[in-house]
Amino acid sequence: MTEEELNAMIEELCESKAEEFRMLGYEEVTGRDVWECVSENYHKTGQPALHRVVNDILSLKVTQFMNYVTLGAYRGMRF
Repeated sequence: MTEEELNAMIEELCESKAEEFRMLGYEEVTGRDVWECVSENYHKTGQPALHRVVNDILSLKVTQFMNYVTLGAYRGMRF
């Protein structure tokens, strides 16, 4: 699998998770927002194995995402 195909697959997973959140009423969530939330933990340890990335995206809960957004608002990040 090429890096482009891998990135496209991860982007599609993030968009799918964002769509799930939109169905729950969080209408402003984008796939990019999901990726930024999930990948925040990778800055310290580096990019993990593909199965871990997929699991992190698919198992992301709304409460985890909203905690990330709230902390980001305190830090002055844009959402």
